[in-house]
Amino acid sequence: MEGQLYLKTSETNLGVIRQLFLSATKPAIMAETMDPLAPSVNNSSLTPSLMNKLRMRFSSGSTPRPLGDGYVEFGEFRSQAPGIKKVGTFAGVFCPVVLSMFSALIFIRMGYLVGNAGTLVTLAQFGMAYLIVGFTVMSICAISTNGAVEGGGVYFMISRTLGPEFGGAIGTLFFFANVVSSALCISACTEALVENFGPNGYLVGDSPGLPNGEWYRFLYRSVLNTVGLSVSLAGASLFARTSLAIWVTMVVCLASAFLSFFITAPGNIERPATNQLVNITSFKYTGLSISTFYENLYPKYGRDYSTEDGDLVDFASVFGVLFTGVTGVMAGANMSGELKSPSRSIPLGTLTALLFTGLSYVALTFLTAATCSRDLLQNNYVYLLPINIWSPFIAVGMLTATFSAGLSNLIGASRVLEALAKDNIFGFILRPMVTRSGNPVLAVIMSWFLVQIGIISGSLNDIAQVNSVLFMTSYFAINLACLGLDLASAPNFRPTFKHFSWLTSLLGLVGCAALIFGLRPAYACGVALACCSLVVALHFLSPAASEPKWGSLSQALIFHQVRKYLLLLDPRREHVKFWRPQMLLLISSPRQAAPLIDFVNDQKKGGLFVLGHVRVGELDGSGDPLASEHKYWLKLIDHLKVKAFVELCLAESVRSGAAQLTRLAGLGAMKPDTVLLGFRDTATPKDFFRDPTSPYKTEQFDLDSGEIIFPTRTTVSTRISASEYVRILTDVLCVNKNLCLCRNFHTLDMAAVERRSSNLKFIDVWLVELLTPSREEAFSVRALFALQLAAVVRSARGWQHLRLRVHVVDATPLYADQYDSMESAVERSNPSLSPGRPVHERLEELLKLLRISATTHTVPEWPAIEDFGQWSEASYETGSTFSRVPKSYLQRVNAIIRNRCNDGTAVTFVQLPQPPKLPPRASNADESLCEQYLSVLDDFTKDLSPTILVRGLKSVTSTAL
Repeated sequence: MEGQLYLKTSETNLGVIRQLFLSATKPAIMAETMDPLAPSVNNSSLTPSLMNKLRMRFSSGSTPRPLGDGYVEFGEFRSQAPGIKKVGTFAGVFCPVVLSMFSALIFIRMGYLVGNAGTLVTLAQFGMAYLIVGFTVMSICAISTNGAVEGGGVYFMISRTLGPEFGGAIGTLFFFANVVSSALCISACTEALVENFGPNGYLVGDSPGLPNGEWYRFLYRSVLNTVGLSVSLAGASLFARTSLAIWVTMVVCLASAFLSFFITAPGNIERPATNQLVNITSFKYTGLSISTFYENLYPKYGRDYSTEDGDLVDFASVFGVLFTGVTGVMAGANMSGELKSPSRSIPLGTLTALLFTGLSYVALTFLTAATCSRDLLQNNYVYLLPINIWSPFIAVGMLTATFSAGLSNLIGASRVLEALAKDNIFGFILRPMVTRSGNPVLAVIMSWFLVQIGIISGSLNDIAQVNSVLFMTSYFAINLACLGLDLASAPNFRPTFKHFSWLTSLLGLVGCAALIFGLRPAYACGVALACCSLVVALHFLSPAASEPKWGSLSQALIFHQVRKYLLLLDPRREHVKFWRPQMLLLISSPRQAAPLIDFVNDQKKGGLFVLGHVRVGELDGSGDPLASEHKYWLKLIDHLKVKAFVELCLAESVRSGAAQLTRLAGLGAMKPDTVLLGFRDTATPKDFFRDPTSPYKTEQFDLDSGEIIFPTRTTVSTRISASEYVRILTDVLCVNKNLCLCRNFHTLDMAAVERRSSNLKFIDVWLVELLTPSREEAFSVRALFALQLAAVVRSARGWQHLRLRVHVVDATPLYADQYDSMESAVERSNPSLSPGRPVHERLEELLKLLRISATTHTVPEWPAIEDFGQWSEASYETGSTFSRVPKSYLQRVNAIIRNRCNDGTAVTFVQLPQPPKLPPRASNADESLCEQYLSVLDDFTKDLSPTILVRGLKSVTSTAL
């Protein structure tokens, strides 16, 4: 009854009525899903396993959002909400990127860089940083010009490319990178505030000014962070529009710094009050001098006076601070939700900002090295203040650059957090972050709170190290995503940005990895561990991973590689030494065949497993009638946890469909060589999906509408006819496929097998031909095929504790040429197996040669068939064989096998008698003949343990190396 093929009524008229009803009652939203520009959405839910239950718990309380809500795929066109004003390239990308890149570096830490690393190393570090950032910008431009970009910026790009698991993990790290960067800029702004307005500050002179101290600085940082919160709550568009004014202000301040190098006369610059590391009170400013330039040409690392203990500076710490000056390149991408045309604005604005900041850094490096002594640079990081033509210029530049960069990162962090929430990456944890007002208030508050935690660390240089590692990890992910898209050769990857290639992504990826692990291996390992842990956690727990609504790059890469290796898998080079089972299991209803499907999954031994199903019907022009059913078969695969493919066939008859599946299932050299069918009997089917004691119990195939997916056979009349069933068997053998009939598998308790129940001890193999029993049968190709299948089952995990028993008879061949027809390649190559020795000795020698651990058992009580001389091959031609088989003989054979099964047999393998040869044209006489054949099989295997009747045609054993 398991997996039995029976006629599944097409119910054409009822189906038409149902289709008309469904088409009339479908919601209007279906029109949107049929839009060729819209992405395909997979709404399938996975099996409620332990991990799925955790995932469901993780997403508890969620309400399904209507299509179009939340974040979309690349290329899906969304209408802009009325009343929301967007910004252009200059104000929305160029200005935020410049402000974010300059941040703390341009006015506050250039002296730290040049004074310790020297001109050559500083320029080399800028070159490395800009090279990596340049390659990364190429990748950003390629991805952003490959389709519509929504809010969330870089996270949106990564997640839509790498999928929810990797995208969510990298997006989370990128969120924390923005938080840390905001904390860095707030700390830099506080430092600028104290240097200018603190005790003995440059703008207050000898007056007391603002009080200084650890807790006072924390208070200033908190106030600045709260001001940033207020601006963020007012809306990102407000900041984007004010960024133009801030940028103009900063450019004026920077221009005054450049002019000051040429105008300010040489002199002594006093030590700042914040430097308590040295006792020298002043340092020399030389003005433009070639000797000063040569003095600052090479590195000479000193101590960092901004740290509590004056930590020694090295190459890695300098690069960590310098890299903060290029991390702001993402600011424009983070504002993607506020841009009029993100695909145009992000590449143009980012590249021009990169060029502008790069020229500014190089110019400032040369002018600083040519005018300031090394002692001045190492002991006064804000040297631009005292040498400026008017100090308030630099003070304003410091405050505006650092505060605007911190504000930009705070807004960027909130947008990434909102995107994570809308994509349902973390389920109910981030659900309150979603808002329909356009400004994610709760996301902004959460980002502000985390920045507040980050500013507890007062050292700007210490924060800079963590910040650089997090951003380099984000850059690594962006380059990885773009490289994968290019290598996958996805037809839909057609960026309009043409200055990109796989080589630029590869260089950016390798550069990021080399720098992060070469300079800060401990930080790099920590970030890598956190990222991998997030990927694993999101894969098992994230609701977005359970119902992905966008494509994953891993699937495209897998397809690319599988196709390549399938082409390399040449069927002409197959060898028996490397044979493995490749199974096609034809079933009617998985409800009644769940244990059989589970068993075949163990039997395949790393080979191919295809579930085949035939529906009787024909195409009527209204669409694919199997499309709606296919998704349930995929859910079945997940529910049963089997590694199988699904092949569904629509045919005029079950036989025709089975023939199509037998011939066409598989791809290339990966085609099934063994076909398994359920046994045609009258046993009442068992519904394993509804049985409360069944390990396969589930309700996901009982729909709320009352429809039952995979209905079981209810009456004997729904079975296919005996002649059609037997013709399916002959068709399988005709195309040279091995054949297996499976019976009584509804009694197989796979859970008992796995828990090593004491009631299950053996796997039995009967190397006896039912109608022509002979001691030579054990050495035939068909017998060795059954032996190989049994050995494969025993080697599977969960079956290894069972012992293999091989049963043979010691009867002579029935006719003279029988031995020649059964002689196997193994026997021909091993003279020790030739006739003349006792059969059990020969069999033990064969098992030894095949490296199969089994015990041999001779069955002396096997009965003889009356009228012995009439059984010959010719009798199969006429079909008279099965009508003359004595029922008493079959009952006696059945009793012998059943007695052995009572010892504790889990599965029994027996030989399948050759089916009768039927004429090409069907006739009424065929049904009677086929009923006789099936009656013989029924009496032969009645009430046995789960039994497989095997008819092997191919040699699958080898004794050679």
